[in-house]
Amino acid sequence: MKLKELSELLHLSQTTVSRALNGYPEVSEATRKRVQAAAAAHGYRPNIRARSLATGRALAIGHVIPLTSKHEMVNPIFADFIAGAGEVYSARGYDMLLSLVADEEQEHAYRELKTKGAVDGLIIHAPRTGDRRIHLLNEIGLPFVVHGRATDADEPYCWVDMNNTHAFRRATDLLLDLGHRRIALVNGLESMDFAQRRRAGFEEAHAARGLAPDPALMSSDEMTEGYGHDTARALLAADAPPTAFLVSSIITAIGVRRAIEELGLRMGRDVSVITHDDDLSYLQNRADVPVFTATRSSVRDAGRRAASMLLDRIENPGAEPCQELFEAELLLGQSTGPLLESPPK
Repeated sequence: MKLKELSELLHLSQTTVSRALNGYPEVSEATRKRVQAAAAAHGYRPNIRARSLATGRALAIGHVIPLTSKHEMVNPIFADFIAGAGEVYSARGYDMLLSLVADEEQEHAYRELKTKGAVDGLIIHAPRTGDRRIHLLNEIGLPFVVHGRATDADEPYCWVDMNNTHAFRRATDLLLDLGHRRIALVNGLESMDFAQRRRAGFEEAHAARGLAPDPALMSSDEMTEGYGHDTARALLAADAPPTAFLVSSIITAIGVRRAIEELGLRMGRDVSVITHDDDLSYLQNRADVPVFTATRSSVRDAGRRAASMLLDRIENPGAEPCQELFEAELLLGQSTGPLLESPPK
């Protein structure tokens, strides 16, 4: 079906139909819904090139990914976030542009995207403390949303984040309630904002009970299975091993579990484990009783929300910056239990 045919069917002008489909504010909500319903019912798809010319927009959203050898984006979490965001882009007629650039070329890449008009907005990943990208994008005037937050960034910006501090405080409280006092924190890279917040929650839970975590049991690195395995294996072989682990990724927790089993121990009985679980599409922690006790937050949902927030901002450029903080579920599984009175030999 062509635009002319759709407009004749609705007894509206082609201009009104086009404006309704493209989100122009002067079209009433009732008319917009009627046009959208008819377009969906009759399989009408607007010509993207024509729509771009009509709106003056690229109808594309950018994701600039640094080519860092140790980077949190090189894992299934990024794929799930992109999948969620992509659903929203597609439904609202936008394409996605992924740019892989050297770390030192990021500023140039952002400025070039703006100069060329290649994208209408950007989503920023893996923010760090005082992240310079926030000031840069505010300066050059590209709409953006940050997945996460940048501690100490002192200017307004839009973000979508999970309450990492609260999630890890709750998880630590559960382990403390079970009697554990030697708890290992197997964290992500602490140059990343999310990992700093998770450490803060871990430390707050101890401090609230007049306890201090052992620095020797706290580690930080890229969240791989091998990192989890090697860290847990070394800690469990020490003279005063941990009786529980709090882990920043289910991928890393699988490595922790492997180390526990290699030593002839049983997870959930001899050693407790709580992990953060992003409810990944291809690595799910789901069953009547899940394998891992976990703080769960869907990264795909975060992708959907960040994309919706960004598109709304593009279409309403005068709106105030918006923020959304998700709370994680605390899901009880098979991987936790009370402290054994006599630790296994």
